[in-house]
Parts: sequence; C-alpha cells; structure tokens
Amino acid sequence: MKRKLLLILCCLLPLFGCASEIARSAAGFACDTVVTVTAYAPQEIVDGTLQVIADYESVLSRTVEGSDVWKLNHAEGAPVEVHPETAALLRLAVEIGEKSEGAFDATIAPASALWDFSADHPELPDPDALRAAITRVDYRNIVIDGNTVTLQNGAEIDLGGIAKGFIADRVAEYLRGQGVKSACINMGGNVVTIGTKPNGGLWTVGVRDPNGTPEQSEEVLELKDAAVVTSGNYERFFLKDGVRYHHILDPKTGMPVSNGLASVTIIGARSDLCDALSTACFVCGEKKSRALLDQYGVRAIFLYSDGTRTAYP
Repeated sequence: MKRKLLLILCCLLPLFGCASEIARSAAGFACDTVVTVTAYAPQEIVDGTLQVIADYESVLSRTVEGSDVWKLNHAEGAPVEVHPETAALLRLAVEIGEKSEGAFDATIAPASALWDFSADHPELPDPDALRAAITRVDYRNIVIDGNTVTLQNGAEIDLGGIAKGFIADRVAEYLRGQGVKSACINMGGNVVTIGTKPNGGLWTVGVRDPNGTPEQSEEVLELKDAAVVTSGNYERFFLKDGVRYHHILDPKTGMPVSNGLASVTIIGARSDLCDALSTACFVCGEKKSRALLDQYGVRAIFLYSDGTRTAYP
C-alpha cells in the first residue's frame, strides 16, 4: 500500500490533571506504517482504536489473503460481493478517478507491482512489462453494483492511495461514538484531529520540509476537527545513475511523476478524500489541481524540489 509523507505531530500533553484531562496513547504497526492514537479518554477506549484499524486492514489490504481486495484481484473478472465499506471506498476512488481525469487510479496495481522500492539493489521495471501493465490500468474497469464489484479487462486494484485515510476516518468515528471529544490520530502521516485539547488549544501538525530531515517542518498547522494528508517523493524511493525514482506513479506511464513537486499536502474535513486528492494533485501538478480542489473545498500546500512553495486557495 502506497505510503504517504510523514507528518510531525506535536501534541503538548499535560502531566497532571483529572482523568478527562489526561492524554493517553496507543501505538502499533498497521497498513505498512507506524500508527499512533492520542486521546483524552480511558486507556481501554484508546487501545480499542488498534483493533478498529486491524479489522479494516484485514478487509482492504491487497496483500492480506482473503481480504476484499485480495478476492477481487484473484477473481479473474468474476463479480465479487464485498463489505459495504469496501464498496463505498471504491465508489469514492472511482469518483476521484473521474474528476481527476485518471490522475488518481485505484487500478494502478499491475504497474506498481513491477516496482520494488525496498529491495537491496532496486532495478527499473522491464519496459515491455511496464507497457503491458499500463494497458490494464483504468479506473473505469471498476464496475460497482450495490455491494458487488467486478474488475474488467484484467484490472487489479491497490487502495494504498486512499485506504489509510478511510481507516483514519473510521477510527475517528469510533472515538466519537465512545464520547471522545479530544483526540489526534496519526496513521503514518494521515492525521485526523477531533476537537481541541481540553484547555482549548488547537492540535499542531508540522508539514515536513522535503529538503530537510524528518524532524524539520516547513510549516506548522493548527487544527480542530480536520484531516491532513501529504504525498511526497522522498518517503519511498531509490537512486539510480543519479536519478531519483519514487513511489508516486503516473497512471498513464507507470513511471514516477516528474513535475518539480516534492510534496502535496491537503487539508480538509475527511481523511479519505484528502488521501486520494494528495496523490491526484501530485500527479496533476499545481495548475491542473486547482479546479479539483475547488470542487471539494479543501486547501493544499505545494512544496517543490527547488525549495519554493505555494498554497491554494
């Protein structure tokens, strides 16, 4: 599953106070990333978020045998009945595919499977294999009828560009259902905040400087009831012959996007939407992204490899 840029979460936590004023945390590894949930709530409620994440990962992961995504990718074009949440997520993925003119494409799996960014000695994909894979990449090959999904023309899906955002929203939904009014969820850079801290202070989230160390922030955002997701070209990459090859692929070519951008951060109300839009906007580039951002009423920060930045709107 596609990784997003690591955001630096700065939560000033009180050391003393009554039970409702003490921040408690739970941490784990899920969806191929480190997950941290901090909430002003009893520990058992905070710990419960890790089970929520595990449950959704077992349904949405491409690599977990028996998941909805695994079943679809192994159905050889036959219809598959999936969980309602999976169908809803796929509808959103197709919607963003349509509105971004394919810049976000959940059927990128045939192409992304040819890249191994964690190999000891990574190599470029075979050009012929990549060209063949691209013929199977087209979000329009996802056909949804109620909770039944059919992948046509050899399509395979990879929800790495949207699933973490979707799961983060579900964790927030779980916490609100437990009466939690103050929390911060960080799924490897997909951040969702609930309310403010008990003292009224806003949650602060730092957007990493693409040209600095992971601890260095380009900008610090103050948030209440908001989601922040960043896609960047430096979290998963390798260098070969002086060229950086990163994991954000252009669905039209199967090659890493090369448009001068280092990262795109989206700020909005929904993490699933921000997740998909951060990828779509990185692929589209800043100018073409503006109409897409306007449609969804979200904000964006574009950071470039040369150190420049712009924000929209």
